[in-house]
Amino acid sequence: MAVSIRRLSGDQIKPYLDDLARLRIEVFRHFPYLYDGDMDYERKYLDTYARSPESLFVLALDGESVVGAATGIPMDHETDEFKGPFIEQGYEPDKIFYFGESVLLPNYRGQGIGVAFFDHREGHAREQGRFTHCCFCAVERPQDHPLRPADYQPLDSFWHNRGYRKVPELTTTYSWKDVDQAAETAKPMTFWLRRIA
Repeated sequence: MAVSIRRLSGDQIKPYLDDLARLRIEVFRHFPYLYDGDMDYERKYLDTYARSPESLFVLALDGESVVGAATGIPMDHETDEFKGPFIEQGYEPDKIFYFGESVLLPNYRGQGIGVAFFDHREGHAREQGRFTHCCFCAVERPQDHPLRPADYQPLDSFWHNRGYRKVPELTTTYSWKDVDQAAETAKPMTFWLRRIA
C-alpha cells in the first residue's frame, strides 16, 4: 500500500481534525484502551494541540484518507492533569515534549509507519531546541482482563528498543467509558520517558 507521511503543526491540522477524531475513536475502541469515544470530547481534546504552535501532527495518508496519525505537544502546553506527575517528581514541563497518541488502522501495520511516527516526533522535539526529554503514557490493564485478546502483544519491547523506559513513579489516572461499561471509570496510566538531549 502506498502511504505518504505528512507533518503539520498547530492550526495547519484544522482541516483534518474530524478525520483524526474518528480515527482515534476507531483505533482506541480495541484493547487495551477499550475507549467508547465521543466526537465532541475528541474535538475539545484535539483543539489543545491545534492551538499550540509547537505541536506536531504526523499523518499517514492513503491518497487523501487519513489511515494513521501521531501527535506531540510541549508538556507545558498541556493541561495540569498531564503536567502534575512531572512537577511532583521534580521534572520541568517546559523541557519535555509529550507524545499524545500513535494510531494506525490494522491493515497498515507492520510497514514501518509506527517507527516513522516516533522518528518524526523525536526529530521535531530536537528541532525546537528546548526539550531534554520525550515521553508518552500508556494505560495499565490487568493480565486477566476479560476483553484482553488471546493474541494481544503489548508494545513494551518496541518502546524499550526506541530508548524509552517506564517510570513507575510517573503515574496518573484518566477517566473514560469502556466499550462494555455504562459509565466512565478511572484508569491507571504510566509514563514512559526518553532523554533526547
